[in-house]
Amino acid sequence: MYYSNGNYEAFARPLKPVDVDKKSAYLVGAGLASLAAACFLVRDGQMKGDHIHILEELSLPGGACDGIKDNQKGFIIRGGREMENHFECLWDLFRSIPSIETEGVSVLDEYYWLNKKDPNYSLQRATIDRGEDAHTDGKFGLSEKASKELVKLFMTRDEDLFDKKIEDVFSEDLLNSNFWMYWRTMFAFRDWHSALEMKLYLQRFIHHIGGLPDLSALKFTKYNQYESLILPMVKYLEAHGVNFQYDTEVTNVIFDIKGGKKLAKKIVCKHAGKEEIIELTKNDLVFITNGSCTENSTLGDQNHAPEFDDSIRGCWQLWKNIAKQDPAFGRPEKFCSNTKETNWESATVTTLDNRIPPYIEKICKRDPFSGMVVSGGIVTVKDSNWLMSWTVNRQPHFKSQPKDQLCVWVYGLFSEVPGNYIKKPMKECTGIEITEEWLYHLGVPEAEIHDMATKSANCIPCMMPYITAFFMPRRLEDRPKVVPDGSENFAFLGQFAHTDRDTVFTTEYSVRTAMEAVYTLLDVDRGVPEVFGSCYDVRVLLDSTVKMMDGKKPGDTKLPFPLNLVKKKGLKKIQGTVIEDVLKRYNII
Repeated sequence: MYYSNGNYEAFARPLKPVDVDKKSAYLVGAGLASLAAACFLVRDGQMKGDHIHILEELSLPGGACDGIKDNQKGFIIRGGREMENHFECLWDLFRSIPSIETEGVSVLDEYYWLNKKDPNYSLQRATIDRGEDAHTDGKFGLSEKASKELVKLFMTRDEDLFDKKIEDVFSEDLLNSNFWMYWRTMFAFRDWHSALEMKLYLQRFIHHIGGLPDLSALKFTKYNQYESLILPMVKYLEAHGVNFQYDTEVTNVIFDIKGGKKLAKKIVCKHAGKEEIIELTKNDLVFITNGSCTENSTLGDQNHAPEFDDSIRGCWQLWKNIAKQDPAFGRPEKFCSNTKETNWESATVTTLDNRIPPYIEKICKRDPFSGMVVSGGIVTVKDSNWLMSWTVNRQPHFKSQPKDQLCVWVYGLFSEVPGNYIKKPMKECTGIEITEEWLYHLGVPEAEIHDMATKSANCIPCMMPYITAFFMPRRLEDRPKVVPDGSENFAFLGQFAHTDRDTVFTTEYSVRTAMEAVYTLLDVDRGVPEVFGSCYDVRVLLDSTVKMMDGKKPGDTKLPFPLNLVKKKGLKKIQGTVIEDVLKRYNII
């Protein structure tokens, strides 16, 4: 497997890998990474579909990319997926997945047309004082000290950030800034999360710094990610004869490890109440999704809070069983042993009449029933004790959603503290109580809140104990490589497998690990697209520097003697050169 850049490799189709007709594949899990791997096996590996077997613990595919209508509870969105132009592997995949809405076009085509016609941006990123504009005015509010901390982190080597927390590298100056409010609510970072992941995010998305305050950097699907992304992939795979086996829990993969070689020999699973053993040979490729951010998710309803289930089971127990066999298989306990620091809660609020939508429209400044962008990403309630954020994507968010209803996604980053109106932690609240807290922050008169929450909305809370597990402080060896050294027939997929430079909690990371795994194990002769290199582009760095300084020109800052003299002489030296042109173009001087 090798990396590539540019459209020469992007447009090429690889030759059929040697002996691929003799091989089979078993994929553990049916989340985005696993489905992507199956698609790459079919498209680029040219493996016969009936040689591919997907083993899924649940009764439906999609993993964390969900969006369902429960017949008893209603519409449920555990979370949403924010995407951008430079998800190189994701778009490489979806250019080949046919749309299930429009004949003759790809998922990428319809996504591209939608976001061109209706670009995303927020008209009110944050509120305060019960629905009033927080007047962050697109400013980051970074002090000179905070700016220096960001630059220092950006330049720090990965290995110098092993096991360090964000609070170890950032002072209160930064943690109290608008920048941190924008950042942590968009990406769900807490102060105790990994400084290394923070640095990787900063480098990965430096080209979108200017779009952080109004979320114009983001793009969204037409519907929820299950209907817009997962279902087209499943239809594509089913059309190629891929075998899906649901309600099948893989509990272990047994390896033969000797002489530096590692061979997956058996898959141990439970199906229909019975343990089954799948015997493997070198020609049987195994793709393992180790760990899951949505494992143990529990739902509440209007009158019940969700239970908090921090047990170790499912893919966490699978990873633990695998990790016992070799140090190269990672250390799952670094990620799944502290649910106090990895949980938060979301909720899906469905409006049932015309009482709540006007409050949404007042804040979003758009008609929520227009079918176009509404909130443009999350609206953060800056003075919320829960640090509540909420979003209304294009409606309907579900194909089956009634035209006079809205589906709103709400989450609290601080689910452990009492609310402002409901004096209970979010994790202890019923759906009605979460709606009441949200309505309070929308500015609904207090006398109307309870009646509106009980009669005008249906709220399904969802507690996710491991939702930010991949942000826990770590070392390089804590996650297994996508294809561990010495592997002969297996790879790891998803958010807890290691690939260089890309960032977890993204659809791109899942698809990238899938592409790397398939291309390595089948020796596909086509490049995997490199991570977009914006952090090495001097133009991006200049532009983002000015934007993080809220438009102040770095060249105008006061410098002590003799640095001021050096600056003046330096500017004279570059007069009339392309260097001067570039510095002026990006408002440095």
